[in-house]
Amino acid sequence: MGRGPRVMVLGLLLAGLAGCGSTTTSAHTDVQAEDKFRDILNKDPELPDGFSVRAQQAWRVPFAPGSRECRAVLDPAGGHAPARALTAQAAATYQGDGLGEVLAVGLARYAGSEAEGHIEDLGKALLACRGVRAEDGTHLRLRTLPVKGVGDEAVGGELRGRLNGYPYALDVMLVRTGDTLVSVVHTGIADVDAAKTWRLLGAVVGMAEP
Repeated sequence: MGRGPRVMVLGLLLAGLAGCGSTTTSAHTDVQAEDKFRDILNKDPELPDGFSVRAQQAWRVPFAPGSRECRAVLDPAGGHAPARALTAQAAATYQGDGLGEVLAVGLARYAGSEAEGHIEDLGKALLACRGVRAEDGTHLRLRTLPVKGVGDEAVGGELRGRLNGYPYALDVMLVRTGDTLVSVVHTGIADVDAAKTWRLLGAVVGMAEP
């Protein structure tokens, strides 16, 4: 791929970043929890080498998800976690060293045991999300991935294919730790390093745990 197309695609991906901060709409917002989440994401986050620690705006999916299930899986990393019993939320992105590489992180806290119900629903949505296809040359196939040894419950998947005709890759991981839902999306042009995704997931969950 020449420099021109690479720059154009990188610009498209970065243009998908919007709306930094929290988007909680619950009448019972936990202000202290939201402040804590923002501190976790903005004050020297403990990320692996290869990523900027400077938090940027919350991620926005750079393609039409194609189905309600696919949107449900991808939205939490952009600061749009399931709304039922939501008490606190924050989201941010971080730039990686790879071409078009972005880490998107969403943190959401829930009242009672609602986080358990949400991770179960998200697991079902992940199974139902087959992928994305659009006339603009976007064709992404989803494959579920086992996620073990992190948090209390976790689900994940990978999207591989083309975005607007260009090679594109995305890993998405959703983890429940106690009453908190941790959402991680790791994207890149052509491919993403799966091992790096796991390191990122472990780092983010470690920051979010009490």
